[in-house]
Amino acid sequence: MIFEQIATGGCQSYLVGCEATRAAVLIDPELSRIDRYLGLCAQHGLSVKYVADTHTHADHFSASHELGKALGTPIVMHRFAPSPYADLRLDDGDMLVVGELRLKSLYTPGHTRDSMSLVMEDRVFTGDALLIGGTGRTDLPSGDPHQLYESLFDKLLKLPPQTLVFPAHDYKGRSHSTIGIEIAENPRLQKTDRVEFMAMMLALDLAAPTHLTEALRTNMSGGKTVAQLLSEAAAKVPFMAQADLKERLGSNSRDLVILDIREKEAFDAGHVPGAIHLPRGQLELRVNSELTDPTVRILTCCEFGKISTLAAATLRELGYGRAVALDGGMKAWREARYPLET
Repeated sequence: MIFEQIATGGCQSYLVGCEATRAAVLIDPELSRIDRYLGLCAQHGLSVKYVADTHTHADHFSASHELGKALGTPIVMHRFAPSPYADLRLDDGDMLVVGELRLKSLYTPGHTRDSMSLVMEDRVFTGDALLIGGTGRTDLPSGDPHQLYESLFDKLLKLPPQTLVFPAHDYKGRSHSTIGIEIAENPRLQKTDRVEFMAMMLALDLAAPTHLTEALRTNMSGGKTVAQLLSEAAAKVPFMAQADLKERLGSNSRDLVILDIREKEAFDAGHVPGAIHLPRGQLELRVNSELTDPTVRILTCCEFGKISTLAAATLRELGYGRAVALDGGMKAWREARYPLET
């Protein structure tokens, strides 16, 4: 078996391949590591047959949708998963055949309604149902401590004690555990009484994940993250350096329109000399009256250089083929002590 564990912060994803056939499955891939997964597949000569998410993640962005499109590979989730882009939906007991490898779906809800674990001969990928020294939380959307108790004590903990445990998260640098070790040492599993276990889970009072809303929105719908939108826009537009813009000031060039897209209060407080003001929220509505020459070079600027990148991409889509964005935005302009007009 070819096995790669890829850590991204506390997130754990897995590439599992059949040595004989070079077929592989990717489990719980993270959006920022797509190039890493593709590189590993090329390194080992693997062909990905399935991309699987053990559940709808609420604390990171799944790469399944993008990998499925890039590789032409089915996206596997449990049948209760809300994601519209899941191609293959598994029931409890359904099996994935990956060359000579077999991965069996074990329905383990509780952290989420659509949580499943994937069981192989010597190991189990537990998602967030069972963690090393802990369990998944049950206070996020579709979580249920009653279901988690049954998933743990009636299913996962009945696997052979030597079964290796590979979770979807670990924030202490650990790679794996075993069912036997977790039964003996996991503090949450010492609460074997259902009522005590549920009371413990309900009293955890954990902070919400940093990207909860965005992660759920994108992972449930197949929509794009803000970072994806910015990355796609940045690939469509060139940028102008701060020093180059400063050199152009005072040259009376009519071939450059400096377009400040911040709100009026920020614009009035200080802007690049000669800039005109057109808030980003009104860009599409006023572009024809404010920017009458589609052949002119337009430089968009905002506070940090992000919204201006989106604006420049929009202008290019609207036919302003020479739109560029100011690298670094007005924050960098002020820090360089370049001239301001109020």
